[in-house]
Amino acid sequence: MSEIKKCGTISLLGRANVGKSSIMNALIGEKVAIVSPKPQTTRNRIIGILTEGESQFVFMDTPGLHAPKSKLGDRMVKTVYETAEEVDAALLVVEAKGEAHVGKPEAMLLKRIQALGIPCVLAINKIDVTEKPAILPWIDVYSKAFPFQAIVPVSAKTGDGLPYLTEELSKLLPELEEGDMPMFDPDELTDQPERQIAAEFVRERLLWHLEKEIPHGIATMTETFEDKGDVSEIGVVIVCEKQSHKGIVIGRHGAMLKTIGSEARAEMEKLFGCRVFLTLYVRVKDDWRNSEFMLHEFGY
Repeated sequence: MSEIKKCGTISLLGRANVGKSSIMNALIGEKVAIVSPKPQTTRNRIIGILTEGESQFVFMDTPGLHAPKSKLGDRMVKTVYETAEEVDAALLVVEAKGEAHVGKPEAMLLKRIQALGIPCVLAINKIDVTEKPAILPWIDVYSKAFPFQAIVPVSAKTGDGLPYLTEELSKLLPELEEGDMPMFDPDELTDQPERQIAAEFVRERLLWHLEKEIPHGIATMTETFEDKGDVSEIGVVIVCEKQSHKGIVIGRHGAMLKTIGSEARAEMEKLFGCRVFLTLYVRVKDDWRNSEFMLHEFGY
């Protein structure tokens, strides 16, 4: 019989680069969502699962709110608002950067959350790089803007404040009825198939190593995945938006592609718990971000 007495869904909302994925990974204790300093790293809704004591948290990480410039961007923003409507609670993530204020993206989200009647906790992230006195005005301005269940300063990087954040979020989880089971097995960390995770790990390394707009014009898709016990043979396709980007992705004498593959393989082996033989392919699909067919093909 399950010892879990509370289980619910919590959306992670906020603008790009505030650290939503980093917070989810830190809470779970494993890397299930890719992270990078580039905007719009998260493109889909990603589920991360934390089972702790009598509570199961089903976190739904969402793309960062931004002004869309393609059909892909439109879908990402749509995902944010759709996810906000499907959960038991919301976690809005901001950072105390600059003058304290409630930005337009945050105000729009809070208006939607209030209309839906969803309880919400505010996490002020990156306190490891923010002077403590600078955080107080942010707490003040947000506490006046919305009736948050709690406002918790945290650092996804150092872990500061995360236990208290978990405690506050636990109060918002619905109680399970007698005989009901939690949404996921206690040992599960995500609902993503390994094929999807493999493709995302490759895209993450591209985001870290490539500059300017090139990473945003790249998609990754796992073409082959063979589990052979102690080793997994994986083939991932890297799709560029322009022919001129293909050579940059491959690099001189294949150096860039080798680096991407080596780093992505290490991430896969850590999470999958086996050796990985990874093969990367680079192809070009012009303007795929505005193709309904290609967006569907890549799972967006």
